[in-house]
Amino acid sequence: MNKSATNLLPDPEGASAPDREICYRALLARDTRFDGVFFTGVKSTGIYCRPVCTVKTPRVSSCTFFPNAAAAEAAGFRPCLRCRPELAPYALQQNLAYAVWQRIAAGALNDSNVEGLAVQVGLSSRQLRRVLLQHFGVTPVELAQTQRLLFAKKLLQETSLPMTELAYAAGFGSLRRFNALFDKRYGMAPTAVRRKMQKDSKSGDALVLRLAYRPPFNWAEILRYLAGRAIPGVEAVLADEQTYLRSVRIDTATGWLRVRHLASKRQLELEVAPVLAPHLMFLLSRVRSQFDLDANPAVIEAHLMQDPLLGTHIQAVPGLRVPGAFDVFELAVRAVLGQQVSVAGATTLSGRLVARFGDVLSTPFPAISHHFPRAEILAATAVAAIAQIGVPATRAETIRNLAQFAVEGGLDLKPGTGLQQAIEQMKTVHGIGEWTAQYVALRALRFPDAFPAGDLGLQKAAAHAESPNARLTEKQLLARAANWAPWRGYAALVLWNSLSHSKGAT
Repeated sequence: MNKSATNLLPDPEGASAPDREICYRALLARDTRFDGVFFTGVKSTGIYCRPVCTVKTPRVSSCTFFPNAAAAEAAGFRPCLRCRPELAPYALQQNLAYAVWQRIAAGALNDSNVEGLAVQVGLSSRQLRRVLLQHFGVTPVELAQTQRLLFAKKLLQETSLPMTELAYAAGFGSLRRFNALFDKRYGMAPTAVRRKMQKDSKSGDALVLRLAYRPPFNWAEILRYLAGRAIPGVEAVLADEQTYLRSVRIDTATGWLRVRHLASKRQLELEVAPVLAPHLMFLLSRVRSQFDLDANPAVIEAHLMQDPLLGTHIQAVPGLRVPGAFDVFELAVRAVLGQQVSVAGATTLSGRLVARFGDVLSTPFPAISHHFPRAEILAATAVAAIAQIGVPATRAETIRNLAQFAVEGGLDLKPGTGLQQAIEQMKTVHGIGEWTAQYVALRALRFPDAFPAGDLGLQKAAAHAESPNARLTEKQLLARAANWAPWRGYAALVLWNSLSHSKGAT
């Protein structure tokens, strides 16, 4: 192709229609790089599809291209039952409009209204409406309705949830409203979409859902990274089964989840405790973030491979993602425990913290027995009591300070918050410096350009090509990394991966 996938992404300053030539070429090739970047409305059928759909490619004259599913549905198209637009990874960017979209996709308007969301975002309801209209061509309500309908369609095709439970899980206030909007928008009853599900004997009563990504996806490497940092009792990686497990607490609901890789389908399979059904929209958004499913590796790797050092490692291990965190506070505390100690040492300390202050949980998995301690509990705990897990009093004080910061909402960034603003906000916590703030911004707050240049492992890895024992200074590493922007976070993962067998890797 003469034009790259990045040309299709909406302009951060406003909405732009997808390029027809690029879209149709991608459609002919069923190019996975464009999955979720645009959708094709077929005028002869009234259906819209992902670019990877396996149906016969329509003539270009029959195609209308949309930058998102909501725009396609606003134009009167209904989703394809074969390629299932609800499975498509998002084409997310670091700007206000997409940050609001993420909140709506996670159910922000299910228990609130546009005015309430606007307050959270820091805009007036009129400004919020204008931002979404300008960028996506739809209002907040239209965007929310599309997300609810697509999520309900996903639950219809992947679970056996009773219709009433399904409607509430998808964010509808009543079954009647769900049925009416589904019929109006899609021209059919929800029962016409439902498939008979064959229960997996391993899953029992668990809800089993699928999440798509753009290949390549290096599942083995993301599990290897998480395995060394898994918090004992809260999360675990089962190497023989290539699965990830963890406890889950959302409001008053407590349960567990398990994630496996379906390589042939280019999807992750997510099993969830049935008690978490009312929170599925929020939970799935967390899992998508934790496993970086919305990354576009072709775009990221093409940029980073311009650096010979990174290019060598990327060619050897393609498809790297930035392993995220299910919970921001949990990861932030884990980062503090990792200050000036090894990865193994931080893991041991986090396990002691969980055993001492976490809530006990019963799950089908022996390795998952606790929830991570609540911020409210640690904020109210004496420094001396926290220090008894084996950390210096200054480190224990930082944990308590961080917990109080979280209780006051310091880790809940408003949509549109920039990287530097987020870093400075975290550094107001006494005991948190540049390295910790950048690390939390990278893995938990999901800033793709976050870069902990003070990390010893990164400094060694970046100089390794010149001499195995060499090490760049923090200033030298920042200068070297300037050309890696806006994907410096992914460059960090490439470098850490190159030192995966070194004891000092973070």
